Amino acid sequence: MSATANLPVERIAQEIIVVRGQKVLLDESLAALYGVETRRLNEQVRRNLERFPADFMLQLDSAEYAALMSQVATSKPGRGGRRKPPLAFTEHGAIMAASVLNSQRAVEVSVYVVRAFVRLREILASNQVLAAKLDALEQKTELLSLQHESFSHNTRIQLKQVFEALRQLMTAPEEPPKRPIGFVTGEIGKRR
Repeated sequence: MSATANLPVERIAQEIIVVRGQKVLLDESLAALYGVETRRLNEQVRRNLERFPADFMLQLDSAEYAALMSQVATSKPGRGGRRKPPLAFTEHGAIMAASVLNSQRAVEVSVYVVRAFVRLREILASNQVLAAKLDALEQKTELLSLQHESFSHNTRIQLKQVFEALRQLMTAPEEPPKRPIGFVTGEIGKRR
């Protein structure tokens, strides 16, 4: 059994973030998945820049990096952590990175990375279909309320509130499950 058998697509999908309207994996996450150091990944990418056009890779600017540091609690500059803003790889860039690393693990894991990006696209598409169905249902109930004068004003307001709540649930980003802080024993770790 290969080491990639322990990489569920959902775990990789949790590492994908949105930067400048694109779904990307940061260099640090991608390097960990591919089993190399971040500096090694970035080194190979910089040696092969012609393989990474703008739609494959982005360099985060200082404002994006600062926002990212506050979200994921990365180390402060000058404290032994990163000194440069990270690179962010789109789906195509992540696959290209696997090819420039040229390791067996990178090739194996790249399949899971593609599946994670595809899974996110499927979720987005299903939300769009659900939103269209919700709009159609709302229009039907509105027509029904106009046709039947006995349809109370309160019922109309309540239905509008239900539709609005459903829309908010569809657009609210899901919080990734929180990992426990500190040492977790085997028994407690199994329950999570």
